[in-house]
Amino acid sequence: MNENLVATLILLLYFSPLVYQLVLVLKERKRGNIIPFKRLVKTAKYTFLFLFILIAFFATINHTNYLDYEKPMTYDKYEEITFENFRGLEFFRKSLYGNKHFAYVVTTIESNIEDDSVEVKSFFHPSQSYVYNNKTNSLELLQHEKYHIKITELFARKAKQKVAQLNHFDKDKISEVIRATKEEERAFQREYDYNTFHSYVLSEQKRYERQVDSLLTLLSEYKNPKIKINDQV
Repeated sequence: MNENLVATLILLLYFSPLVYQLVLVLKERKRGNIIPFKRLVKTAKYTFLFLFILIAFFATINHTNYLDYEKPMTYDKYEEITFENFRGLEFFRKSLYGNKHFAYVVTTIESNIEDDSVEVKSFFHPSQSYVYNNKTNSLELLQHEKYHIKITELFARKAKQKVAQLNHFDKDKISEVIRATKEEERAFQREYDYNTFHSYVLSEQKRYERQVDSLLTLLSEYKNPKIKINDQV
């Protein structure tokens, strides 16, 4: 059955008590009977309150699947990540460019600025990341998604490199460096998806893999999440 038709039928069924009360109000209005109107107001109140709670619930677990939650993973767990870790739910998107076999990964760069050091980490968020089938054997698709994780780690290291090159400790400047690097990372992620067409252009996929692996190696001295800042007077 068509999904839109099913959704329409569910909504009609859900609002049927409210419609029934509305019909009673219209019938009793000429008689001066206000009891049906009071019932209509009460029914509407609880109907929309419950609907709001329901929408909020589905919106929340659509963003982060707390029903099957797995905490964010740092880059040192990279080799352990499989599609089994992609625990996100998807209620609204059914395909990507017409392809029902798709996945997406959610990553972030998190930072903590202390008195004389800065901690910058990259995270993979399992319960926000989605795959159409977590038992899929598409190694190409998994490889593509995992390189999004590598790209995030790459830019986390770039941020640490830029911070380490500052002449003195300046919290505002450090925050600006990290913010700007996050923007660069998001732009690079979009470019990666566009040029590889989400892994379908194999030559571009391999080009990005070589580029990212090479840059990660070059920045290996910034692998440690925390860097010290030594003021130079």
